[in-house]
Amino acid sequence: MRFPTNTLAIANLYALLSAINASVAPIVIALGGLTGAYLLSDDKSLATLPVSGFNVGVALMAGPASLLMFRIGRQKGFMAGAMLGVVGVSIAGIAILQHSFLWFCVGLALTGGANSFVQQYRFAASDFVDDALKAQAISRVLIGGIAAAIVGPQIVLHNKDLLYPIPFAGAFLSGAGLFCIGLLIMTLLPNERSEKRTPVDVEERTKQEFLRDPTFLTAVLCGTSSYALMAFVMTAAPLAMVGCGFEVSDAAIGIQWHVLAMFVPSLFTGKLIRRFGKLPIIATGLVTLMACSAVALSGISIEHFYLALILLGLGWNFGFIGSTALLTETYQAHEKHTAQGLNDTILFGFVAFGSLSSGVAYEMVGWETMNWIAYPIGLVCLVALFLERQRHESEVVH
Repeated sequence: MRFPTNTLAIANLYALLSAINASVAPIVIALGGLTGAYLLSDDKSLATLPVSGFNVGVALMAGPASLLMFRIGRQKGFMAGAMLGVVGVSIAGIAILQHSFLWFCVGLALTGGANSFVQQYRFAASDFVDDALKAQAISRVLIGGIAAAIVGPQIVLHNKDLLYPIPFAGAFLSGAGLFCIGLLIMTLLPNERSEKRTPVDVEERTKQEFLRDPTFLTAVLCGTSSYALMAFVMTAAPLAMVGCGFEVSDAAIGIQWHVLAMFVPSLFTGKLIRRFGKLPIIATGLVTLMACSAVALSGISIEHFYLALILLGLGWNFGFIGSTALLTETYQAHEKHTAQGLNDTILFGFVAFGSLSSGVAYEMVGWETMNWIAYPIGLVCLVALFLERQRHESEVVH
């Protein structure tokens, strides 16, 4: 089944925006913890705090971003997000030049707020297609992340010493340019609202009612677990690699492979979901995340790090896209901003906690112990998926 021409063009625009604006996240991932360690003189356990600030920014802005686009339209909302990104990443770069850890955290928090708008691209593209094609629309947007996986790490490799002798500042300031390019592309977007006005005879569910919906809870649990586990391991990976004697460039390449593994499967994830269903794909993602931990626990060579990071990205892709597709089944058109905002607030709140605790965990218990955590969380999610399948089969029978 093909996308109609207009929806294909719109989905491609969002994919292009994802390729450009999502490139800032790999810069933050690869250099956030290392920059934090550079700016801290003594206690390095807070080195990943700036990355956590980035994720806190995403969590805090998730609801407001969705509501803003409901009020003023997708195009204007996304442009406001891109301008916030220009300000945030510029502050982060200048903070490095001024050797200010506090302002670096502030800058990345604002950049995270901008990234909450980037996260809405997947929902915006799905607004234009029928239910049967929503998973493919989401995958199409995330395909743009393939380019982001290349662009972001390449900026790290080529611009991290652009303002030598001060490291990393050049790479972050380059991110402001990416958001500016995104602003120009956004002028081509339709300025449609995220939802139509709620009919007077249709009741809109509250957040509390959504939290009592077992399918909504399963989608949020699995999506949040997939993303938070990925952030927990990924944030510490550059620190662990450098701690094992590898170069910053090795860590950047590892993150590049990781981000590629996050987004390349989007070429076919939507089709896999249509063929096998959402629940099996989510389960495959969770099992892959546990396989990542198994590889990480088996050794600390460069090959072990790279393979673990690849599996980490692949597991995230299946778990996150599958959970997002499952989430779209739980709300009506007039409930989008409530459901989507609630999901992203919960999701990125836990992602922020995962990235913050990552640095502390790495300093206190080490890389090996960190990788055991995937097993109990993965098992809980698999049980939730099994129960969801049982409920679905019971509903079909009755």
